[in-house]
Amino acid sequence: MIRIFETRDIATCRALRRTVFIEEQGVSEADEVDDKDDEAIHLLATLNGEPVGSARLLVLGETGKIGRVCVLAQMRGTGLGAKLMQAAVDRFRAVPGVRQVKLGAQTHALGFYERLGFTAVGPEFDDAGIAHRNMVLTL
Repeated sequence: MIRIFETRDIATCRALRRTVFIEEQGVSEADEVDDKDDEAIHLLATLNGEPVGSARLLVLGETGKIGRVCVLAQMRGTGLGAKLMQAAVDRFRAVPGVRQVKLGAQTHALGFYERLGFTAVGPEFDDAGIAHRNMVLTL
């Protein structure tokens, strides 16, 4: 059974991010680890109690920023990523004053986020050696 819930277990979220971003995608630890985890809302996805995905949410005034979205390789293509993103958007809908949701999408995933209602804005940019574009969703 898949569950997605808010957690303060940052160590588990970081372990998932290490697997996906550092080990699988080759992102440096310096680029992946920053000082924003303590101020963030963390969502954790589990399958039968085992961690399989996470996302980090930051409230920046009227904007909710979704970042560090990761799903373990064996769970990709199952719909978990879409469920995790919907949980993130729903969480921001519950925050008074948040009017839009923003994220930096790896360019290979633009279609995934577009199917969830996000629109690409601005030029492509490099983040940790990976091409990205900003995307927004108006709430």
